[in-house]
Amino acid sequence: MNEKFDKKYYMELRQKIKGKLSKSRYEHTLGVEFTAAALAMCHGADINKARIAGLLHDCAKCMDEDVQLKECIKYKIDITSYEKECKSVLHSKLGAYYSKAVYKIEDDEIINAIKYHTTGRPDMTLLEKIIYVSDYIEPSRNQAPNLEYIRKLSFNDLDRAVYEILKDTLEYLKENNQVIDTSSNDTFEFYKSLLKRQ
Repeated sequence: MNEKFDKKYYMELRQKIKGKLSKSRYEHTLGVEFTAAALAMCHGADINKARIAGLLHDCAKCMDEDVQLKECIKYKIDITSYEKECKSVLHSKLGAYYSKAVYKIEDDEIINAIKYHTTGRPDMTLLEKIIYVSDYIEPSRNQAPNLEYIRKLSFNDLDRAVYEILKDTLEYLKENNQVIDTSSNDTFEFYKSLLKRQ
């Protein structure tokens, strides 16, 4: 798929994704697509890229995690020791691979937005930030701390919204004695430093 929005392709893609996800995961996916489009309009990003990235961001999520790991090994997808241990994040990289190999997405910006939507990365592109934030704030989400604050913040200051999401996520992981991957920590430190310089 090229950058031009093809409505026929989009409708076919939507049906394919619906068939790969559980009902609740598909509803979440539509919520991310909707939120990503709204944030793209607000912040001047490409709306159609945001919609496609939102639609595909969890395309590998409903696969068994051991199968995800086997697929990553099979397709020589570079994964960290953390990702091998905490398989719940594998769907991001595998989803990015499927987006290109299965769903014929050629745009690297879309692929990277899918790839980094779980952990983030330092100095994310605008689209990457939009998908990362949309995944956290979409309408069906209701359990994250400070959610209403972050939702409002996202339409005013995307960098600060990324920082607040990372801060809350890392605090949750620490409180529950869960392993924290270096990518999320590096991303947090990057946006913490960025906001101090502003």
